Amino acid sequence: MGLLSPTRTMRLWGPRGLGVALGVFMTIGFALQLWGGPFQRRLPGLQLRHFWASSPGPAAPSCPPRQRLVFLKTHKSGSSSVLSLLHRYGDRHGLRFALPARYQFGYPRLFQASRVKGYRPQSGDTQPPFHILCHHMRFNLKEVLQVMPSDSFFFSIVRDPAALARSAFSYYKSASSAFRKAPSLAAFLANPRAFYRPGARGDHYARNLLWFDFGLPFPPDMRTKRGNPHVSRDPNPPQLPSGAGPPAHTLDPNALFHPVPTVADGHSQMSSPASLDLGSSSFIQWNLAWLDSVFDLVLVAEYFDESLVLLADALCWGLDDVVGFMHNAQAGGGQDGSTIDDGGLTTEDRQLTARARAWNNLDWALYVHFNRSLWARIKQYGQSRLESAVAELRARREALAKHCLVGGEALDPKYITDRRFRPFQFGSGKVLGYVLRSGLSLQDQEECERLATPELQYKDKLDAKQFPPTVSLPLKTSRRPSP
Repeated sequence: MGLLSPTRTMRLWGPRGLGVALGVFMTIGFALQLWGGPFQRRLPGLQLRHFWASSPGPAAPSCPPRQRLVFLKTHKSGSSSVLSLLHRYGDRHGLRFALPARYQFGYPRLFQASRVKGYRPQSGDTQPPFHILCHHMRFNLKEVLQVMPSDSFFFSIVRDPAALARSAFSYYKSASSAFRKAPSLAAFLANPRAFYRPGARGDHYARNLLWFDFGLPFPPDMRTKRGNPHVSRDPNPPQLPSGAGPPAHTLDPNALFHPVPTVADGHSQMSSPASLDLGSSSFIQWNLAWLDSVFDLVLVAEYFDESLVLLADALCWGLDDVVGFMHNAQAGGGQDGSTIDDGGLTTEDRQLTARARAWNNLDWALYVHFNRSLWARIKQYGQSRLESAVAELRARREALAKHCLVGGEALDPKYITDRRFRPFQFGSGKVLGYVLRSGLSLQDQEECERLATPELQYKDKLDAKQFPPTVSLPLKTSRRPSP
C-alpha cells in the first residue's frame, strides 16, 4: 500500500484490521500509519462588532482555512449543533456538500460512496470536488475516501454514554425494539438482556451506539446470533485472512497504548469502571489506535464550547465561524452537551449512570479515550487562553440570541408556526426550535435564518442550491427520518 497523501495521516484502503483481545478475540487489524501531527493554529480574537462582520485576523494569516472536511455525525451527542455550523459555513463560502439522496447515507448500513448524490466515479476530472461530508452515516473509511480527498480534516464528537443513554431512550423508544419493550430506562438497565436482542430492528440504538456509528467491529460475544440485516449486507467486513497477524504498516504498539494522563482537576470520574480493563483489552486498544490514526480531532459534548474553540483553531477558522445555536435539544432534557456530575446525583441516579456505562462499555472506553485526548490538547493550547476564547464565544452566542430570537432562546415547537424553522419532531420529547424577531435588516435576517434553520430544512436548502430542480415541485415535508 502506498501513501495516499503527504500532508496528513495516512489513510489506508482495503481490509482494515483492528487487533484482538488476547486469547479471546479473532485477530482483526486496521492498517495504520501516521504522517505528521495535529495542526496547532493561532485563533483570532472575537470582538462584538457589527453582527455579521468577519472576525479580524492577523495582518498576515499564518494558515489558510481548512475547507475539505469529513464530520462523522454521531447520534444524540450534540452533533446537530455541529452540523448547523458546517451548513452555515459551507453555505456562506459557496462550498459543495456531499449530500445523501434523502437525509442519511443508508444508515444503519455502512457508508457507500454510491449513496452520495451526484457522485460519478467514472467522470474523471470533470466532476466538481466535494468540500464537506457531514450527514448521518455509519463510518466506512474506504468508501469515504472514494468521495473525499485523503488530506481532508476528519473529526467527530462523543458523549458520556450515561447521558447518551438517557437521550437515546427518550428519542428512539419507538425505533428500538429493546427500548420499546422496557417500561423505563432504569428498568432496561437493571436487566438489559431481558429486552435487548443483538440484531433486532433498531437495537443498535440500545447499546454502544457511538462504537456502532464509528463503524467499528464488535467482539464475538456482542455479535448477532440471529443475523442483523443491516450488518450482514456490509460488503467489506474489517478483518484479516485467517491466521494473519497485525498488518505490516502499523504503529509500534508500545507507543500506541500508553494512556494519556488527565490534565485537569475534576476528571477523576473518567477512570474506567471495574467491568472494563482498558490496559489489558487489545481489541479495544487497536480500535482506538486506529481512530487516532484517522480522526484529526474528536470533540466532547460535555465540553462543547471548549471543543469548538479547538476546532476553530485546528481549521484556522475565526471564532465567529463556530458560534451558533444548539439544535435538536429536547424540552426538559437540557442541551445535548450537558454534563453528568456524578457528585450531584442521587444514589439511584449514580446507580443508573454506572449501569449505563457498564452496559455501553465500548462507548465508555471510546469516551474515556477521547476525553483524555481533548484535555491533552487543551493543555497544549493553553488553559488560560482557552478560557478566554470560551468566554468570548459564549458572549457572542448570547448577543446573537438576543439579536435574532424571540425570547433570546429555544422555544417549544408549539410556538413555531413558520415551517422553515420548525424542527422535526421524533420520540417522546419535544424538540425545541427558534422563532426569529421581527424588524431585522435584510442582512441580519439572512444570517439569523442560517443560525435558526434546523438540519433537515437546511439540507433541503443546500440540495436545491446544488441541484436546482428542472421542474418546480412542492417541498416534501412528510416522513422525514429521525436525525
